[in-house]
Amino acid sequence: MADIAVAKVAVVGLHGGEAYGAQARTALAGAAVLVGAPRHLASVVNDRAERRVITGGLAPLLDDIARAADCGRDVCVLASGDPGFFGIVRALSHRLGSARLIIHPAPSSVALAAARLGVPWDDMTVISAHGRSLDDAVTEIIRSNRAAVLTAPATPPQAIGRALLDAGATFEHVAVCSNLGSDSEHIVHTDLAGLAEGTFDGLSVVVLRRPPTSHSATLRWGRDCSLFDHRAGMITKPEVRIVVLARLDLVRSGVLWDVGAGSGSMAIEAAALAPGLQVFAIEQHDADADRIRANAAAFDVELRVITGSAPAVLDHLPDPDRVFVGGGGIDVLDAVLNRLRPGGIVVATYAAMDRALQAHARLGHLTQISVSNASTLPGAGGVRLVADNPVFLVWGSPS
Repeated sequence: MADIAVAKVAVVGLHGGEAYGAQARTALAGAAVLVGAPRHLASVVNDRAERRVITGGLAPLLDDIARAADCGRDVCVLASGDPGFFGIVRALSHRLGSARLIIHPAPSSVALAAARLGVPWDDMTVISAHGRSLDDAVTEIIRSNRAAVLTAPATPPQAIGRALLDAGATFEHVAVCSNLGSDSEHIVHTDLAGLAEGTFDGLSVVVLRRPPTSHSATLRWGRDCSLFDHRAGMITKPEVRIVVLARLDLVRSGVLWDVGAGSGSMAIEAAALAPGLQVFAIEQHDADADRIRANAAAFDVELRVITGSAPAVLDHLPDPDRVFVGGGGIDVLDAVLNRLRPGGIVVATYAAMDRALQAHARLGHLTQISVSNASTLPGAGGVRLVADNPVFLVWGSPS
């Protein structure tokens, strides 16, 4: 008895029911088994093929595809757009091996969305909100100047919009591209508020763009106090900020609290250095909270300003990975430590030695920062050094 030749599996991308290229059309016409969503199967003319509908979990279906191909049957799997672009190719390759796949892609949904908008997409960050944490997707979106987001029924475009508004994001140009390549294709131009308030097809591409900036991005921190609006010198000095940011050991993503934010200088510089962080600036005075918002807008960084007194105001915030405590007593530090995520780091500054020693007992590291700045003497024009008040800096990652 002759051995049965193991067949390869064709994967054909469709848009608007159309395959792209003669080889893709040949694969559709010659398939003994067609696998796909109902809308894709309905668009393919092949009366002799057995049809299997993708309805739920992929594992049993992948096993069926493998068995059919092992028996020498020509299997053709239908997908949207480019099936190797956040598509079924990953699962098929894992189950069957990439050598058994013949892939016939159509233009990806992102390529079509960019084409409809008349913009290039080679510098867009492509983010999938399908089958993943919405918070993780939002973090990636916020760190991008141009993003294309693939949505899902469980995370439709309006859910993305609400989450971005809650995170304090700012995008001036928003477009929702739905049913691309089909007769019901629809493009909506809006803003973040319109995105959050609207009702859109769950399977869409949301394109978000900020306007181009005229200056080049720089890796910079320890900015001069004169660049921030602040109340009567209530601002962390640049030299102290430099050391605090070093001790915080900022991560690419996660949550940072700046408790007792004052002018917001610490929160703003942290957000600029690590745009993937969700930064919360906590300040009890309304006027100072308004200053923080204005300073953040001036530096074009994303952060959320929380107005209220610590520790009570901290109850409704997400648990932090990094915290700077620039104001408050030991009760605030204890509240922070009770909420800190495993492996998190806290940095605190104090003017009083007794508080610094209590914080040291909790965090394990203490240093004093003393800074003197040059000042020109009147008359003769000589220079002397003028000392700032020393600051006690305490930091650590408690077990």
